[in-house]
Amino acid sequence: MKLSWLKFAFYNTLRNRRRSAITVVIAALGTAAILLAGGFAYSTYEGLAQISARSTGHLTIGKPQHFTSDQDVPLQYGLENAAALQSKLLADPAVRYVLPRIEYSGLISNGDKSTIMMAVGIDPDAEFSVKGPTLTLKEGELLQTESAEAEIVLGDALARSLKAKPGSSLTLMASTTDGALNAVDVTVKGLVSTGVPDLDKRLVYSNIKTAQKLLNTQRISSLGVFLNSMNATLPAQARLAKVFPELTVQNWLEQAFFYKSVRDLYNRIFGALGAIISVIVVFVVANAMAMAIIERTREVGTLRAMGTLPGQLIRSFSFEGMILGGTGAIAGALLAITVALLLMVFPVEMPPPPGRSSGYPLLITIDAAMYAITVFMMIALSMLSSAFIARKTLRQPIVDALAHN
Repeated sequence: MKLSWLKFAFYNTLRNRRRSAITVVIAALGTAAILLAGGFAYSTYEGLAQISARSTGHLTIGKPQHFTSDQDVPLQYGLENAAALQSKLLADPAVRYVLPRIEYSGLISNGDKSTIMMAVGIDPDAEFSVKGPTLTLKEGELLQTESAEAEIVLGDALARSLKAKPGSSLTLMASTTDGALNAVDVTVKGLVSTGVPDLDKRLVYSNIKTAQKLLNTQRISSLGVFLNSMNATLPAQARLAKVFPELTVQNWLEQAFFYKSVRDLYNRIFGALGAIISVIVVFVVANAMAMAIIERTREVGTLRAMGTLPGQLIRSFSFEGMILGGTGAIAGALLAITVALLLMVFPVEMPPPPGRSSGYPLLITIDAAMYAITVFMMIALSMLSSAFIARKTLRQPIVDALAHN
């Protein structure tokens, strides 16, 4: 019986094909707009999440005071016995790399000019391999772990400020863990860019030994733990927190303040956009159904006079709305998928966002759950709006419906 009413509703949508076609096209464009905007937001979230994880590691392990307290002297809350901790961490099946880091600040000088630096002591081979596209080599070479020389890599903006290039000799100056002032002569190995000009003006990478020599210590600031996948972050965090109860294990999200800000902003923007487009589509479908119902008022009166129940007529009109809204939603989903795939084949470069010096490719994520929810909501809203319009019309007496002109 329901199949007969569905067939009846389908043929009714073909009675005014131009109006039905316009309704389907608007629903398709609205659905595609929602899915493309949502796919862009999802792609942005994924990109920012990868950048955050590549910068700090999926997990960061350190003493509790390292994350909560200001240090009076460098590495006051640093980790000792880093090698032993690395061995234990690498025993976890989800752990891919464990990278020690020493975060320190001070001055860097070319002899004539000195400026502030924000330096990081790293294990170069592994560190630069996990950085991937978030770090671009502009000139020279990257550091090598086995190098015995005191070498550094500079941000390209800092290098321009100091008029330095690969092979230049500079001096690093910083306070030691004892509070004394120390200096180390270094050679510039290469110039890099993170894409963030403000960071490139201060960025210095050195190897762990050079940093420890400058700070006069054997400690490190923290350990960055890189996992096999992003999905392994929370389970690995729970396991490692039990293995190292005396240490704090933070995941990348707890330190990704920029990611959180962008996600909150985009959720509000695209959420409002999706709501507005959904309302427009619902009104278009409701308007089409209202016009159809008015045109068929005498037909409705005849059906009711023959014994057709109001609920059956409401169901029929709901099916019409479902066909119009559903066809548009499915067509919009196919359009969004087509656009997303075309952007992979024919890449489009986006301009640099605020605070960055390099653009990024425009990508649209195809998320099955988002597509299913969007199409379902479009169909449901179309059916509800059609049922609401039909219910108001069917309240009039049969005699009045038969006499309608």
